Amino acid sequence: MVTAHPLPEGFTEIEVFAIGTALLVEALLGFCLNGLTIISFRKIKELRTPSNLLVLSIALADCGICINAFIAAFSSFLRYWPYGSDGCQIHAFHGFLTALASISSSAAVAWDRYHHYCTRSRLQWSTAASMMVFAWLFAAFWSVMPLLGWGEYDYEPLRTCCTLDYSKGDRNYVTFLFALSTFNFMIPGFIMLTAYQSIHQKFRKTGHFKFNTGLPLKTLVICWGPYCLLCSYAAVENVMFIPPKYRMIPALIAKTVPTVDAFVYALGNENYRGGIWQFLTGQKIEKAEVDNKTK
Repeated sequence: MVTAHPLPEGFTEIEVFAIGTALLVEALLGFCLNGLTIISFRKIKELRTPSNLLVLSIALADCGICINAFIAAFSSFLRYWPYGSDGCQIHAFHGFLTALASISSSAAVAWDRYHHYCTRSRLQWSTAASMMVFAWLFAAFWSVMPLLGWGEYDYEPLRTCCTLDYSKGDRNYVTFLFALSTFNFMIPGFIMLTAYQSIHQKFRKTGHFKFNTGLPLKTLVICWGPYCLLCSYAAVENVMFIPPKYRMIPALIAKTVPTVDAFVYALGNENYRGGIWQFLTGQKIEKAEVDNKTK
């Protein structure tokens, strides 16, 4: 542990080290799992399908979250942010971009699954590519707003990484948060809820449950819910009375998303898992055609 810099206010030596270690473990595990997902998509022909392109979009976004966590972990071990105010703005923008792209891509996968199982329509490459591009451009739009003055990026409580500044709770923050949460949390959540409820009803009729229809939405709520609640509470009350170490917990929970997503969308998909196994071992997938919809 580097000792040249004083401890951030409100944190003990062990707490700073624990947060840095947690960020590092989350980053390493998530990056390895999602990196494996990306490489398998590239190397295994059977996995290169329109539907799996949306899974690839999630993996790319989650790898970005992991890179963001790597930087935060390194800074935590240093006990300070070494990249200046401009670096803070870039780090926060990058974190928001990849996080929002991951959520939007998850909603796109839900939409695709609904049409596959409930309307029996097959996703085309042009549609999948358009959905992927839209998810990233949509995320970029909301991520750039704080750089233009609607909302604001600043240091997180540990002051070794950067995110949306919820400390002020002024009108600028409240309006941005309301729009951000509506379009990037509530609407994607609603899409996932309605899509997976319809799929669940379809599975009940056939008696064949091909995947856990409740898991994707639970992942969204459990991983992003605490952070969303903290930011929402900051819109009505001053959250600065909450000790900094407790305000870091929602961010740490959110950083588990890459690992959880890898198990839900890639390793949790029997056929995608078979493609990963083929990449690692050279053993061919038994099924000639990958039914990539069981992700």
